[in-house]
Amino acid sequence: MAPPLSSWPWASLGQYKYVVFGPLVWKVVQEWREQGGPPLGSWWLHLLVLFAVRGLTYQFWFTYGNMLFFTRRRRVVANGVDFRQIDHEWDWDNFLLLQTLLGATVVNSPLLPGLRQLSLWDPRGWAVALLLHVGFSEPVFYLAHQAIHRAPHLFARYHAAHHSSDVTQPLTAGFGTPLETLLVTLAMGAPIAGAFLMGYGSLGLVYGHAFVFDYLRAMGYSNVEVVSPRVFDAFPALRYILYTPSYLSLHHREKRGNFCLFMPLLDVLGGTLDVRSWSLQRAAYDGAPGGGALGTPEFVFLAHVVDIMSSMHVPFVLRSMSSIPFANHFILLPFWPLAFAFMLVMWCCSKTFVVSFYYLRGHLHQTWSVPRYGFQYFLPAAKKGINQQIELAILRADRMGVKVLSLAALNKNEALNGGGTLFVNKHPDLRVRVVHGNTLTAGVILNDIPSNVKEVFLTGATSKLGRAIALYLCRKKLRVLMFTMSSERFLKIQREAPPEFQQYLVQVTKYQAAQNCKTWIVGKWLSPREQRWAPAGTHFHQFVVPPIIGFRRDCTYGKLAAMRLPKDVHGLGSCEYTMDRGVVHACHAGGVVHFLEGWDHHEVGAIDVDRIDVVWRAALKHGLTPV
Repeated sequence: MAPPLSSWPWASLGQYKYVVFGPLVWKVVQEWREQGGPPLGSWWLHLLVLFAVRGLTYQFWFTYGNMLFFTRRRRVVANGVDFRQIDHEWDWDNFLLLQTLLGATVVNSPLLPGLRQLSLWDPRGWAVALLLHVGFSEPVFYLAHQAIHRAPHLFARYHAAHHSSDVTQPLTAGFGTPLETLLVTLAMGAPIAGAFLMGYGSLGLVYGHAFVFDYLRAMGYSNVEVVSPRVFDAFPALRYILYTPSYLSLHHREKRGNFCLFMPLLDVLGGTLDVRSWSLQRAAYDGAPGGGALGTPEFVFLAHVVDIMSSMHVPFVLRSMSSIPFANHFILLPFWPLAFAFMLVMWCCSKTFVVSFYYLRGHLHQTWSVPRYGFQYFLPAAKKGINQQIELAILRADRMGVKVLSLAALNKNEALNGGGTLFVNKHPDLRVRVVHGNTLTAGVILNDIPSNVKEVFLTGATSKLGRAIALYLCRKKLRVLMFTMSSERFLKIQREAPPEFQQYLVQVTKYQAAQNCKTWIVGKWLSPREQRWAPAGTHFHQFVVPPIIGFRRDCTYGKLAAMRLPKDVHGLGSCEYTMDRGVVHACHAGGVVHFLEGWDHHEVGAIDVDRIDVVWRAALKHGLTPV
């Protein structure tokens, strides 16, 4: 049996836990009907609004802290947040639910009579709240927090889970047990209650105090320094009044000191101040050694935005969304206009930016994004600008000392830049190796074909990947039905095959030609009408983006070529588009293999068929596994 106040009563409800707000919503509806309009004086309404505003405060700090293009040089801890921590903190907002319900209990009781005659503003209430915070909340929290740490049985039951998170984030602030939440609620609520008991309470005090309290907590857990050490140098007393993310991070990691709520003065008086707090804060803010600034990546995956909906799948928007494979969720629809506005801003004045990172065997890998969306790659007028963005990213990576840069999706489109050859030819002295990764993509697709298959139907047959797949399979004496209307391009590919294998490459111009073939390799979008020519039991292998929709229930559909990263990857906490956790597109994996092998050549332009097996074996050797 779990100790009292160590688990949440609504844990079994999962995502339906918000039904506990049903009575509050019903009260608001009743008052709305009675008053014939929004009940602006209703405490029930204000409690619900407070819940939303407070949640957005933590979300704001989470978003800011994970915008690596702003904050990567001012991080306190360099490590990333992994899926384990995200899952542990999934219900981080439980504390907001509990505090809202406690607020409703107080509102419904006669404990604070001042709640009924509510003013919008009373400066005397702010003065009382400030005095009570300094004189009551800070000491009580400090003593209780220290006591929990000093008592092993209490720490293990009520506080150890909170400290199990390796890297603090604003959402970590809410991750804990009901007992911890009650302690924080006492520290937060006592100043407000005192002001109301003295008759100085106001609506502005409730909102303002809650906002400042949450703002400071979220800032402390943000893992990003925001206050310049020069400010503390100019006003030395401020060090004892306001804590910093470095200050809290030391406590969270080492658990030996820095027990205060917001004011380090309590740690000074109690003899529990970690003397490294100020030097760490300076190092983190300045991006100096000793801080957690992200260094130079050795591998970069250069991606682009797919569409407006998927643009909200980035790690700095909603962690609960980015940590699972992308799908269109109704919850994202209200944010579509905002995402559309950001697309216009990015189109006008943005440049390539850092999206995410992880560590593999001590090496920093980053994903950068070109600020362009999928549809823009098909606009003739946008071609030059996109290539300029990619070129600038490559040159930036070269200056930084990046070893391998892998081009994703449309960034290596043949019609756009010849699969990367444009940049390599223009800058022959590049130190960074430019890689399209399609050699491994071909290897993943080819190794997914059962060994007993004798014939395949190939669409997109004259594309870069289609060509490589056809040439590889014909060498294995598999008959390849190459769907293409261009005899010229077909013959060009056929002549590349050794003479004894050319007979295995067959041009077809109608889907009916594949009505007896159960292995389709799809590199071009297929409509439902085209899919119906496949016989029952057909498996569709795919390298078309976006993947085709599975209309046939009597057939099976493979996913886009992908590989699972090695098990020793660290700090990975977001999914790559529709890929599962820990899985990346094969072109991403191809760049990783290129880096791990230390190969010194560029992988651009046409795929070298002779290297497909070489790259595939290297991927398996380094611990990457097929999905």
